[in-house]
Amino acid sequence: MPHVSVRLANAADRPIAERLWLMFRHDMSEIRGVLPNPDGTFRNDRLHTAFADADWAPYLLTSGERPVGLAFVRGLAGPTHVLNSFFVVRGARRAGIGLRAVQDVVAKHPGPWEVAFQHDNPSAVHFWHRVATEIAGDAWSEERRPVPDRPDLPPDVWISFGVPAKARG
Repeated sequence: MPHVSVRLANAADRPIAERLWLMFRHDMSEIRGVLPNPDGTFRNDRLHTAFADADWAPYLLTSGERPVGLAFVRGLAGPTHVLNSFFVVRGARRAGIGLRAVQDVVAKHPGPWEVAFQHDNPSAVHFWHRVATEIAGDAWSEERRPVPDRPDLPPDVWISFGVPAKARG
């Protein structure tokens, strides 16, 4: 498996995160049927929040010196952490990088976790079921929830699992 490094992104990483975000939203546009804004960008409020809100953490995923993805976590101060956005570039997929990156991200924030994805994205369904099983064994659950303010969209699938704190030795 190629090496993946997960680190908290900083202000200097923001241009890289913005370019990765465009790729992520482009991928999602196929699933959700969303077109770009007139300026060629996509909705980016989560990107801005991830870098500005203390309850969020933006992570950059790299392989060597190359960016291969991003992960945005919200709910750092709350009882449940949410992997709000997760993306791996197509050239790095199916090599174990995504699984390893999620494991690294959630290990940084032990406790209850939730992740949402779209049922009509078969790759995401397979990936997130595998992630939940690798992290929590059989101790994870799945439910469908309506997309807020979007009754025209099918419900998102949410998985929930727990991440224990590492034992200190």
